[in-house]
Amino acid sequence: MEVVNSKGAVLSNLEVYALLQDLCRQGGKGKRNLAKTQTHLANIAFDTLKYLEKTPCRNQSPEIIQRFLDAVKEFKLTKAEKLQLINLRPTTPVEMQLIIEESEDRLTEEQVEELISLVELHLPDDTAGTQQMVNGETGQ
Repeated sequence: MEVVNSKGAVLSNLEVYALLQDLCRQGGKGKRNLAKTQTHLANIAFDTLKYLEKTPCRNQSPEIIQRFLDAVKEFKLTKAEKLQLINLRPTTPVEMQLIIEESEDRLTEEQVEELISLVELHLPDDTAGTQQMVNGETGQ
């Protein structure tokens, strides 16, 4: 494998999920049928989609992520830390400590709790998505 652009951007799970969904939707059309031409890539795409469907990214949208990023601006987190917060959706101080480098020096306990609250408020989890679907289906 060769690194083409070392300054390329990293993708969130949501972006990978959307990209793979588009790829699979277009997979049966024309020359780009993955199942026939690149079976290994099709298997990887399918397995990755199956995994991502079990993660919180399934219930996220670009708008949700932007609101979250606006809410955490005051914490001066690195891009990598923000990406990990979005992808992993930590809900305990221990998880925050693992994601945020030198969190003991950079954040107080209150700030860590505030970050956890912001994650829970802005980034939906699987149960919230399921509950919204149930409410939407029942018309409530």
